[in-house]
This record gives sequence, structure tokens and C-alpha cells, in this order.
Amino acid sequence: MNLHRRLLALSALALPLAGPATAQPAWPERPVRVVLPFPPGGPSDIVMRLAADKLQAALKQPVVIENKAGAGGNLGSAEVARAAPDGHTWLWITDTVLTVNPHVYKNLAFKPEALVPVTVGTQFSQTLVCNPSVGVKTLAELVAKARATRLSYASGGAGVPGHLAMELLQSTAAFDMTHVPYKGPAPAMQDVIGGQVDCGFLAGPTVLPQVRAGKLIALAVSGSRRSPALPEVPTVAEAGYPAYAADFTLVLMAPRGTPESIVNRMRQLMAEALKSPDVADKLRAGDQNIVASTPAEAATMLAADSRKWGEVVRRIQLGLD
Repeated sequence: MNLHRRLLALSALALPLAGPATAQPAWPERPVRVVLPFPPGGPSDIVMRLAADKLQAALKQPVVIENKAGAGGNLGSAEVARAAPDGHTWLWITDTVLTVNPHVYKNLAFKPEALVPVTVGTQFSQTLVCNPSVGVKTLAELVAKARATRLSYASGGAGVPGHLAMELLQSTAAFDMTHVPYKGPAPAMQDVIGGQVDCGFLAGPTVLPQVRAGKLIALAVSGSRRSPALPEVPTVAEAGYPAYAADFTLVLMAPRGTPESIVNRMRQLMAEALKSPDVADKLRAGDQNIVASTPAEAATMLAADSRKWGEVVRRIQLGLD
């Protein structure tokens, strides 16, 4: 499928869900499975595990979280795309699975139109961190050093938020660092802490404890506003590149054909879980802003971000098999 058709497929997410006219059976009838197509320790894992207890209490069924990592989120997403649309299998993803991967992967493991949006749960940015041994404390110092000597940066994998955020920054600020992809942000962070890689643009919930402990130096955040957990750290725009902004979201998806009544009920319960006071406090502390959108709002946001990141992917000529 060429890029134009992939974009059309993604825009099809905005179409209304088709549901049978007859009354639906009681839901859920058995444990509810939520697939996370990334390893434990990243933002999607942290947020869903905070929400899962609330969902389980409301659904009166176990909520089983399964980490199915691989191919930038494609493998787990493909599994949900093939699942029965009965409300017992859901997909919790970083938005890049739908806004970046269709532009990047020549052989995508699933059709984006096989999934429909339920809600954009939260929005977050990436935090640019370096090992203290690199000897930089500001973004300007990093850019100067990267122009003078070869440095490396870690990400949670090709095409994931940290990778795209850094590639956009390099393009904007005219410098170059060697990309070292990992299978998730947690192992990437560990190698930055260990000094095997110099820096990383990584999710706030993953790196904030290490920044507070002095094991990593935070230089900037990618988003359009500062992190409430690190208010002293500027945005990239504030640090000298006003045209730069890279916000990301966590999105709940369902197999296409899931009854609209079930989709709306799951969206409502997810919003209530995220907005519950104890969960909301932890989300804010972990650099997550609650969105809890409607399915239609989610589709609109995904389509807009697909256009934005598609332009970045073409500019850096990123392509994967």
C-alpha cells in the first residue's frame, strides 16, 4: 500500500463505528485483555497499570495487561487488529504506531483501518537527557558539542517518539548524533545511565526519577509546554528553537466492528479511571496530561499528527522493512 493510500486508511478512523441494530449481550462476559505493544517500563505501561485497577472494579472482570513488544509496536497492534470485535480485546498504544509507522514500514504487519479509536487518554512529551559525563547542562551546549565531536543518542526503537523527537531536533538545529535504538525506553535509559550511550530523548515517566537522583541531566522537553514535574527544564522552543514542538499521546484502540455501545462504555470508564484523584495525581507527577477524548476527537488528532510526522519521515528519509 503506497503512502497516499495509507493516509486515506488512517483518515477512515474518523468514520462512525458500525454496530448491529439488535440489542447487545451483557459485556464483559469474561476477562478483558489489553495489549500493550511495547515492553514494560514505558509510558503506555505505566499509565495503563495505574488505570487497570479502576477499570477492573468497574467492569467486574479481570483486566489482563499483555506486553507484546516488537517492530515499533506493529506486532501487538496486528494481534489486536485480527482479534474478535467483541469488546474483550483492546489496544493501548503510543500514537506513533498509527501516525508514524504507516509512513516508515514498507511491510506493515496490520492495516490501520482494521482498528478504530476509542479515546486519546493522555498527552506527554519526551525529555532530553544526557549522562553527566558528557559535560553539558543546556541544549545549546549539547548542540555545540555534537557539532564538534561524534555523540550518540538512545531511543526506545526506530520510529518511536524519542527517535522522531530527536530527528526533528537534529533537523531543526543542524547537528547529527548516532542513533542507538533499543527495545523500549527502559533499556535505553539504563545504557545512558551506564555511559554506553551519551544521551536520549526519552519519556518523562521513565527518566524523571533518574533526573531527580542526579544520574541523568535534563536539558529540555520536547512538548509545547514545560513538564509540571520538572518546571525548571525549558521546552526546546524556549531553549532556542521556537518552531519546534513534539507532543505525543497514548491512545486506546479497538478492533473495527466492536459495537459502538461497548466502545462508548469503555471510553467512559477509561476517562473515569484516568480522572480519579489518586490516578490523576500520579499521572501529573509522571508528566502525563489527561485528555480523555471522544472517539471522533481521537480520530481527528491522529489524522493531524499523521500529516505532521509523515513530513518528518519523508525529510529524514526514514524507512524500515
